[in-house]
Amino acid sequence: MIDHARLMEYGLKKPGTSLKHPFDPDLPVLFIGDKMFALLGTHQGIPSVNLKCDPDNVWIVRQTYPTAVLPGYHMNKRHWNTVVLNGEVPDTEVLDMLEESYQLVYRKLTRAVKEAISAG
Repeated sequence: MIDHARLMEYGLKKPGTSLKHPFDPDLPVLFIGDKMFALLGTHQGIPSVNLKCDPDNVWIVRQTYPTAVLPGYHMNKRHWNTVVLNGEVPDTEVLDMLEESYQLVYRKLTRAVKEAISAG
C-alpha cells in the first residue's frame, strides 16, 4: 500500500520539485516551482494526500472511490481531492493522480518558471 514516503520519493523525481513545510513541520508539501501539487496529511487519523484534479473529471474518481477520494480538505473542492491512503485506491491510480496534479500545476506556471525548470 502506498504511503507518504513513496509519494514523496516519486514526486521529488519530477523536474522542478521540492519538499517544503509551509503550514506545519509535520505537514510535508510537494511543490513545483512556487506552487504546491501535493499536500501530505491525514484524514481521520489515516494518511492522505491532497491532489489537484481536472474539474471536469473530479467527480469521476469521487464516485469510483466514494470512501477514499473526497473533496479536498481545506482546498478548493472543485479542483482538489483528498485521497485517503487506506489501500482502497490502487497504488498505480494514486501515482497517476499525483502525476495529473503535477501536470495541472505545471501548466499554470509562468513561462519564466517553466524555462528555469527546463534549464535546471
